[in-house]
Amino acid sequence: MCRLNYMEMIPPRDGYGKALLKLCGEDSRVVVLDADVAKSTRTIWIKEQYPDSFIDMGISEQDMIGTAAGLAMTGMIPFASTYSAFLTGRAYDQIRSAVCHDNLNVKMGGAHAGFSVGTDGSVHQSLEDIALMRVLPNMTVVVPCDALQVEKAVYAVKDIDGPCFIRFGREAVPVLTDESTVFELGKVRVIKNGHDIAVIANGIMVSEAIKAEETLAAKGISVLLADMHTVKPIDREFLLKAAKITGAVVTAEEHQKAGGLGSAVAEFLGENHHVPVLPVGADDIFGESGMPEELMAKYGLTAEKIVSAALRALELKNRK
Repeated sequence: MCRLNYMEMIPPRDGYGKALLKLCGEDSRVVVLDADVAKSTRTIWIKEQYPDSFIDMGISEQDMIGTAAGLAMTGMIPFASTYSAFLTGRAYDQIRSAVCHDNLNVKMGGAHAGFSVGTDGSVHQSLEDIALMRVLPNMTVVVPCDALQVEKAVYAVKDIDGPCFIRFGREAVPVLTDESTVFELGKVRVIKNGHDIAVIANGIMVSEAIKAEETLAAKGISVLLADMHTVKPIDREFLLKAAKITGAVVTAEEHQKAGGLGSAVAEFLGENHHVPVLPVGADDIFGESGMPEELMAKYGLTAEKIVSAALRALELKNRK
């Protein structure tokens, strides 16, 4: 069972920069593009150490994606990086038409996602980016839970062909994995086996799910706890197994309830094995300026909300 280690807190973006540094040193095809936020995304590390592998596009997200598409057509492996809100919002047409339509090998790093930008305010807080990326054909969508998992995700997407989107935050978060923790695209990481209910989370909400599991265990409730870092392609085999074993599912994500992890899980189980699926996430709102932890609490992205959803899901399960 994973226990939280609040003595070790690392910004997920550090894992992104560290992985790109390694890749640029290993593969001359890797090129890193940034939209004038290199300090924030940690791609400045590449600019400083491998300047020939770095392009600062300025505040021009659409041009960045168009350039990345062109580089991919020449055999390069571009990683386009900026705030997730601007990457998926301002450059959506280019991602859809220039990258995904032709299934080009462009990798995208959506930094400062969710509430982690805090006082920057609602315009910077991407709570719909997973939905925008998940709906695009050919796109792989990854939402790692900590800096080490971000690092492994970067290595993993580099080794597959096609468009990929990795979403990660700004603030330091608990390190929940280690070097030996297996990361496989499209496969859930099971944190704890259980049989009463499945709690499936990703990103920063994995740490909240771990706390929720401890509370539920104290109530005598056995939780199948999983980190679903890959939202697309989703782990269908796991979902079917989890639904059959537990008969009830709760999802937790730092994203709108609509269109993200919860929607993906509900869509699959709605077609294949009907069980209650209760989502924990932002409920059709924009954020506001504030400290990230305050915003998470205000908008219900907490362990307490996961526990409440789990108890409600168990009620619905028992009515069947």
